[in-house]
Amino acid sequence: MSNEKNNLRPLDGITVISLEHAIAAPFCTRQLADLGARVIKVERPGSGDFARGYDQRVRGMASHFVWTNRSKESIALDLKQQEAQVILDQLLQQADVLVQNLAPGAAARTGLSFETLHKDYPRLIVCDISGYGEGGTYEDKKAYDLLIQSESGFLSVTGNAAEEGMAKAGCSIADISAGMYAYTGILSALLLRGKTGQGSRVEISMLESLVEWMGFPMYYAFEDAEPPQRTGASHATIYPYGPFPSGDGGTVMIGLQNEREWVQFCELVLQRPELIDDERFSANFKRSDNRQALRAIIVDVFAQLDAATVIDRLDAAQIANAQVNDMSGVWEHPQLKARGRWTEVASPVGILPTLLPPASSNAFSPRMAAVPGLGQHSNRLLAELGYSAMDIQRLSETGIVQNG
Repeated sequence: MSNEKNNLRPLDGITVISLEHAIAAPFCTRQLADLGARVIKVERPGSGDFARGYDQRVRGMASHFVWTNRSKESIALDLKQQEAQVILDQLLQQADVLVQNLAPGAAARTGLSFETLHKDYPRLIVCDISGYGEGGTYEDKKAYDLLIQSESGFLSVTGNAAEEGMAKAGCSIADISAGMYAYTGILSALLLRGKTGQGSRVEISMLESLVEWMGFPMYYAFEDAEPPQRTGASHATIYPYGPFPSGDGGTVMIGLQNEREWVQFCELVLQRPELIDDERFSANFKRSDNRQALRAIIVDVFAQLDAATVIDRLDAAQIANAQVNDMSGVWEHPQLKARGRWTEVASPVGILPTLLPPASSNAFSPRMAAVPGLGQHSNRLLAELGYSAMDIQRLSETGIVQNG
């Protein structure tokens, strides 16, 4: 098979209309855009997607927004006005997918429920993303990432029980999980439409998305068994697995998985072969039960070594390990550079670096286009729909449309 890439992408010719804000829906649709889909982002005039205002860390733009909105077109419509609804309908006539994560019930009140749309647009795929899903007593509850981390049980297994208690994930993990399931759900709906000719509804609950990721701790606590304990950056059931200090003030992350590695660890890393047959540590569950005693031994040995020497020994023993990078370290990560994983995209604040999508293909290059300004493409999209320059000016003057 040839490794030569062509310009044909999997979702070329697919148009996505998205009434989106924050992270879950924008992360989903950005990935559809990576695969070639035309994503038209419908925003409020004036403020737009409220994630635009989260911070100003990227030369005045918000970090979340830059991350989740490249390769999109922005049209700013005041959907409270009837003529803006007409424009949205015209956009939907040409669309393959509608994605929305508005407040609970807002899409239905705007006439954007799947049942309503399916009558007029039978091939349209509708993806609804919400905090708790349709039905049930939680249907109308507000849902933000931290709250879903709490409801899903995620916070019950994070942090350090002895010191600081629970700790939220440092990125929007509930939004990310929902965005990923929305993305794959839409791809499966497009495949299904190819067989049936009919659009379908994809419903995503943030709660259900993150609970799915909690499968291990849930089954670990099956039938009221004791749940996993909070162990900081260590593992609840595998040991040694986690961070250990070195003598130069560094930290080395270790992941030891089996008995063969335990032997290598004792002989080549700790250089304490007598520990191999120590009854306290002769199986993983014993090492986990006696982790305080074993940790004291490891810390004592590592105190004589700098982090680089510890990592050299671990590599020689073929035991998984890692440095504990901060964000500066990730930007400069030698592996990402060696594999050429960075590229650039345009934005309203100039050229910005961006990471290529993790799923690389030998058949096509991902679409890596600009991050849009608010309403940047309003005039062009209206012209495509057949509006005259005079009509576009009137729509702008009346506040129905904002052009960036």
